[in-house]
Amino acid sequence: MLTAISTSSSTRRATRRPSSFLPRPAGVAAFAAAAAVCVAATLTSMSVAAQPAPTTVKLGVLSDFSSVYSTSGGAGLVAATKLAIEDFGKENKTLKVEVIFADHQNKPDVGAGIARKWYDQEGVDAILDVTNSPVAFAVVDVTRKANRVALLSAPGSSRLTGEMCTPNTIHWTYDTYEVGSVVGRAVTEAGNKTWFFITADYAFGQDLEANTTAMVKKLGGTVVGNVRVPVNSSDFSSYLLKAQASNAQVIGLAVAGNDLVTAVKQASEFGLTPKQNLAAINANIVDVHGIGLDIAKGLQLAEPFYWDLTPSTRAFTKRFVAINPASYPSLHHAAMYASTLHYLRAFAVAKTRDGDKIVAQMKATPTHDGLFSDGIIRADGRKIHDVYLFQVKTPAESKAPWDYYKVLATVPGDKAFRPMDEGNCPMVRK
Repeated sequence: MLTAISTSSSTRRATRRPSSFLPRPAGVAAFAAAAAVCVAATLTSMSVAAQPAPTTVKLGVLSDFSSVYSTSGGAGLVAATKLAIEDFGKENKTLKVEVIFADHQNKPDVGAGIARKWYDQEGVDAILDVTNSPVAFAVVDVTRKANRVALLSAPGSSRLTGEMCTPNTIHWTYDTYEVGSVVGRAVTEAGNKTWFFITADYAFGQDLEANTTAMVKKLGGTVVGNVRVPVNSSDFSSYLLKAQASNAQVIGLAVAGNDLVTAVKQASEFGLTPKQNLAAINANIVDVHGIGLDIAKGLQLAEPFYWDLTPSTRAFTKRFVAINPASYPSLHHAAMYASTLHYLRAFAVAKTRDGDKIVAQMKATPTHDGLFSDGIIRADGRKIHDVYLFQVKTPAESKAPWDYYKVLATVPGDKAFRPMDEGNCPMVRK
């Protein structure tokens, strides 16, 4: 097993030499052209018939390495990918795996450009993570056209297994329907019926607000207002004042990453938390670490992975921290390990670089990785596994570093994620 870790080189301009030719009589030229077609067809047929199974795999980790989502993603994604490659190497000695990575800067055009270059010039077989839903939309389209594979962990929009589903995409970890329904149900059923949303002003935030709103209204609640905020905001004061003035029982934070950390901290400074309930709908353990237990205590959140759930998750965490001491693994780090391992296993069985065939093999094989509950990948590309409703511990309850959660409930995967017939995925639409 050979594993190479390197950064992606900057985009290079492709150059081509102009073709040259000598004029020849029309009849001769036609005969030569026909002969060339016959020879090319024969050689192509022979090549296909004799083509050996691929023995190398190249993976590209495309994510936010420097901005608002880098803490729960970033370098930890590469570390988790390395661990998956290491474990796959114990099962299969025939494949060589290389990893490159790049920062898409949270810009769809940059992400799409990197994806094209990776597929067309650098021989990348699969792109992993793709934090940021609009960037994921762009990369998914490029991936489908190239017939490669997109393994999505951090982008949250449920559209990725809805109207934007493709035969080349798997949405692994979570989505806006799942966290919105699980957290929205828990908070509303506790008697909190009126909501005000502070929402990230792009596809992820809009979908998260919409999915949570649907659950709130289903349970008899109402939404009294909302406000949209730009990504990577440093000051939430004006948005929090509007939420406070609404007198809503719940302030739903449909934001993520460092924006979520900033919003929760500033809400505490404003004194909102004792008066109104905060719902950090898309929080994860790295966010809780950034907020601190003094402020985050009592928050409810939904995640399919927690480092201290089982002996397997604890063993993975020990290995992960050894090569990424900056943090314990987030759900996205765990998903990079699990999805990479499942992909490599499918690649070895499919014996092809055709992305749709590899994804079909992944869907045909139940998932087992020791980090998430055993699961399946549905026809629409949605990975199904159990989801846990957690509550953040108080400082007094926490007995060790990163000992942050207690389990309130386990939600089976078929209950947590959107029913496939409600997603409007063209591949499964009747």
